[in-house]
Amino acid sequence: MTSVSAAAIDVLIRGAGPVGCTLALALRASALRVAITDTTSTPPGFRPGFRPGFRPGFRPIALSYASRLILERVGAWTDLPVTPIERIVVSQAGSFGRTRLDAADAGVPALGYVTEYAALTSRLRSQLTITTEAVPARCVVHAEGAPHAVEGKRYAQDAIVGILHAEPAAALTAFERFTPEGPLALLPHAGRYALIWSLRPERAQRLVAANEADFLAELNAVAGPMGHGTRIESRALQPLTLKVRAARVTGNEVYIGNAAQTLHPVAGQGLNLGLRDAWEFAHLLGGAADPGSPATLARFAAQRRLDAGATIRITDFLAAGFAGDNALLRAARGAALIALDLSPASRRFFARRMIFGAAALP
Repeated sequence: MTSVSAAAIDVLIRGAGPVGCTLALALRASALRVAITDTTSTPPGFRPGFRPGFRPGFRPIALSYASRLILERVGAWTDLPVTPIERIVVSQAGSFGRTRLDAADAGVPALGYVTEYAALTSRLRSQLTITTEAVPARCVVHAEGAPHAVEGKRYAQDAIVGILHAEPAAALTAFERFTPEGPLALLPHAGRYALIWSLRPERAQRLVAANEADFLAELNAVAGPMGHGTRIESRALQPLTLKVRAARVTGNEVYIGNAAQTLHPVAGQGLNLGLRDAWEFAHLLGGAADPGSPATLARFAAQRRLDAGATIRITDFLAAGFAGDNALLRAARGAALIALDLSPASRRFFARRMIFGAAALP
């Protein structure tokens, strides 16, 4: 058996999804010998945990402006089909309170961009040679999906994902609406909306299989300012959990992206956090003499602690703290949304925190 010190590869990346591929591309300019492997047989675009309704494989993703910068730097942004998000309107169903976040307020050309997981994965993979066999390496990076053997928090929600046609047609505004059961997001996607609707599991299971008229009637009843849905396609169901590894580093092995933390989809932070993981690790490895040394990997774990920890707490709070139908809680949430709307500085900080992670902190 080949020892780690005698390995022919410096960095082995296990997992050829967006996070693993981004890391591989970001390391191309370094002197490190890098291999990326994908041993799964899962079809591109289909995530374990999804229970398909009509068209398996549709998986919308919201890329932050910071993620755009990362993808531009690794040569994967050009020709990627995206719809920009210029503003986000946040409200709650059945009560007062709303706020609006604008790209101009945050000092960026767009708050984010909506695309499909399969399109992004294909764009990244087209620049790489991906193997199906692992080889000994000085550093092994796990980027292959949700943390294994990690007990997580099961939210009292499942998410219905789909493509919604609406009147008026989607433009460049995204909507996030908090309902008693969980958040409802509509993301502009090529003139339609990518729908991510969090509901009690039993209701989600019923609606994902309901006829179109019944589904739209229940959706439109809580959509509020989002518009009027006229057609739904590509419904799929995703159980929602929070899973976080206790340690990002074990020996010469590192965990990034969903292999390190799997988040609730509220605010679309999971993949963006994973891309920041990949970019920072590549930057660190580029100047490291030994990519698998304890000092190098400990430094990476320390660097990612603030960003990951804060993002996990924010998404968990939004998922759980903004659910429920208690009158006092609704009033508190409404007051919080109004206060945010009345404070340009707070809106700017919150938007930049969602875009850039801990780099937005003072």
